[in-house]
Amino acid sequence: SPFLHPERQPNPKQSTGSNTMSRALLSHILHRPPLLASRSGVRGGALPSRLRALRLNCSAAEATASVDEAPAPPVRKKRVVSGVQPTGMVHLGNYIGAIKNWVALQDLYETFFFIVDLHAITLPYDAPELSKATRSTAAIYLACGIDSSKASIFVQSHVRAHIELMWLLSSSTPIGWLNKMIQFKEKSRKAGNENVGVALLTYPVLMASDILLYQSDLVPVGEDQTQHLELTREISERVNNLYGGRKWKKLGGRGGSLFKVPEALIPPAGARVMSLTDGLSKMSKSAPSDLSRINLLDPKDVIVNKIKRCKTDSLPGLEFDNPERPECKNLLSVYQIITGKTKEEVVSECQDMNWGTFKATLTDALIDHLQPIQVRYEEIMSDPGYLDSILLDGAGKASEIADATLNNVYQAMGFLRR
Repeated sequence: SPFLHPERQPNPKQSTGSNTMSRALLSHILHRPPLLASRSGVRGGALPSRLRALRLNCSAAEATASVDEAPAPPVRKKRVVSGVQPTGMVHLGNYIGAIKNWVALQDLYETFFFIVDLHAITLPYDAPELSKATRSTAAIYLACGIDSSKASIFVQSHVRAHIELMWLLSSSTPIGWLNKMIQFKEKSRKAGNENVGVALLTYPVLMASDILLYQSDLVPVGEDQTQHLELTREISERVNNLYGGRKWKKLGGRGGSLFKVPEALIPPAGARVMSLTDGLSKMSKSAPSDLSRINLLDPKDVIVNKIKRCKTDSLPGLEFDNPERPECKNLLSVYQIITGKTKEEVVSECQDMNWGTFKATLTDALIDHLQPIQVRYEEIMSDPGYLDSILLDGAGKASEIADATLNNVYQAMGFLRR
C-alpha cells in the first residue's frame, strides 16, 4: 500500500550511485541477523560489533531520510466563536466592540460568528419581529465585511446541539454559581420579578454551551462578559473532571478532556463605546432613548442630529486622558477607531478644536464610514435567497463540529445512544 510504504526520494545529502546501492544491499542483509550469523559462525544470531555499528548507521540514515521527506502535518488554526443578539438595532458599540474586530479575526483564526437568537428570548420580546431582526443582523455581519468563505455564519437556533448541550451542562452547574452572576442581578432588577423567567438565570449555561460545542480556543470578550467566560471555564473543567478521562474511556470513548478550556481574547483598547448621553454608561440597545446610540443603519440626517445633541462639557480643547471628561474621551475614541488614525494623530488634529468643529468632523467621518455598509446591507436584504444560502451553509459546517462534541458528551455521561 502506498500509504504504508511511501517511496523514498533521494536525499541530496547522501551519496549516489554504487554507494547508495551498497548501502541498500547492506541494509537488506543486516535486517536478517539469523542468516548472517549462521554463515559467520556467530552463535545465537548476535552480530559482530563492527556490523552492529553499520546496522545502526544504516537505520539512522533511513530514519533521517524518513523525517526529512515526511510532509509536515497541517497546523490547525485556533478557533474563535462569538455572536450578537438580534434584539433592537445593531449600533456603533456592537460594531466597534465586536463585528469590526471579527473582520480582522477571520483572517487569523477559524471563526464561527452566529446570531444568538435563543438568548434574545430571556426577556420579554416581540415574537413577530424576532425572525426579521435575525435576518437583518446576519445581513449586517456580511455588510460589515464578514466573509462566508472565511467564517461560518449561522443562526444559533438552527444548530439544535446548542440547546441539548445546555441541558446536559446544567446538570453539572451549581445554582449558586448562577446566582452570583452580576448581569442576572442587574437585568432582573430592571425587568421586575414578574417578568423574570428561568431563562434569564440559566442563559450563562447556554452561553457556555455556545462556546464549548465548538471546542473554542479563544472567545472575544468585553469587560462586561469576563464573568460569563470564567463561568464557562469552570463548567468545562467540572464536566471534564466528572465525566472525562478514564471514566469516559471505560464507556468506550477516547478518554481525555471532553472540552477545551477557552481563553479570553481581549479587544483593542478603546473598543468599548459609551452612550452619547452619558459617557459613563455603555452604549446599549436597551437604553430608553435612541439619542444615546448611533445605529449602523441610521440615515445621514439622524446621525447629524444625534451627534449635534450628544452630551459634551464646557472645558476648552479636547483630550483623551482626563477622567473628569468621559464624554470627550468617548467621542475622540470613536473618531480614532472609525478613521483608523493613531491616538497621537487624533490629538494633533483635534486638541485645539472647539466642540462645534469636532462634532462636524466626527459626523462626516461616521457618515463616510457607515455609508458603504448601508449600501451593501440593502443589496443583501434584496436577495433573500443569497442570505438563506449563507446561513444554511454556515449551520451545516457548525453542526458537523457541534454534533461530534454533543455525541461525545452523551457517551461520557452514560446515555444509551440510538
